[in-house]
Amino acid sequence: MKAFFLLAVVIAFLGCNSKSPEDSEQIQSLRIFLTENPENITGLNEAVSVGESELAAQLISAYLSNELKEKYRAEWETETLVLDDYQLQFKYKKFGKKPPQGWSLYISMHGGGNAPPALNDKQWANQKKLYEPAEGIYMAPRAPTNTWNLWHQEHIDLFFERFIQLADAYEDLNTNRVYLTGYSAGGDGTYQLAPRMADWLAGAAMMAGHPNDASPLGLRNLPFAIQMGAEDSAYNRNTIAAEWGEKLDELQKNDPEGYVHKVDVYEGMGHWMERKDTAAFNWMGQFSRKAYPQKVVWKQSGVTHHRFYWLAVPANEAVKDAELVAVINGQTIRIEQAELVNHVVVRLNDLMLDLDKKITVEYKGEVVFNGKVKRSVSTVWKTLNERNDLNQYFSAEIELTLD
Repeated sequence: MKAFFLLAVVIAFLGCNSKSPEDSEQIQSLRIFLTENPENITGLNEAVSVGESELAAQLISAYLSNELKEKYRAEWETETLVLDDYQLQFKYKKFGKKPPQGWSLYISMHGGGNAPPALNDKQWANQKKLYEPAEGIYMAPRAPTNTWNLWHQEHIDLFFERFIQLADAYEDLNTNRVYLTGYSAGGDGTYQLAPRMADWLAGAAMMAGHPNDASPLGLRNLPFAIQMGAEDSAYNRNTIAAEWGEKLDELQKNDPEGYVHKVDVYEGMGHWMERKDTAAFNWMGQFSRKAYPQKVVWKQSGVTHHRFYWLAVPANEAVKDAELVAVINGQTIRIEQAELVNHVVVRLNDLMLDLDKKITVEYKGEVVFNGKVKRSVSTVWKTLNERNDLNQYFSAEIELTLD
């Protein structure tokens, strides 16, 4: 009943009860599907216009937001997300005034790691009050485990993905302004999570951490700050931070439109930087997410994802160390690199190129696709179901098999 009421409000707001060109058979079918039989999507594969796809996205997102709120209401109210045997507690507070486009969100991970629970609890308590953005929701999670890699494990990605979508549903986020940071072991997590979750984020700031086996390649479209004390020599944090700065310098030199970064190594500072690292908040807060970047560099880590910006692979084919590089230039998409990738899905919408015109896809100097693609309500439904984000959804797909 609540889902139906919310849909009615959206429909009325968009003027959909009048006979508009956008109020087509596909939209009528979508309304019936959402209100009567949301478990069985059929008949929504016909080609639709850009206006119909936008309207479908609004209706679907409103429906999914309500479903998320209903499904996870107890978790939100108790500030404890649950996934299998793991629990992620969180606390958040708001700073400043909510902008018209919605709140910014800062996720801030505590230090500690391989330590007794009481020590990690103390680190969490410190993280709750460590930073104060000028505007936004500041969320400090408590790691579900007390292991050395407490922010590296696969469940962390899933918890943060859920939190972002719930925060949007309950508090109204600007999903193009989500930021990630962490101190010490939380800095380890920032090194690891930022490249593999870059398509969720607008910026990231690593404070006094260690990257372990993380790669910076996925940071092509994510501004990344490194904050380190020059005397923080445990685990070679200081020298490795400098090395990462050099890697990012080289990546940006070879790709000037990507790999925006800031590296600050504070002389005389050890592991505690006496809050000099707070400068990174203002720096990353100036950026908004590139939801549909012209170039994507996707490097899979030990925790794999099946989608990254406008690229996707079959979930069972997402493997560690796979690397995919693709570029959009006008109506042409060029796949420049595909290591350990056999099948790829190129996802598209009208903000990226003109879907009413032919599109060409090239790989290894060969044309592997040339033609028009259709927008469909079913594709909008699929991509928003994966991630309910109106700032990053797709209405058309091209499925490719690579040599």
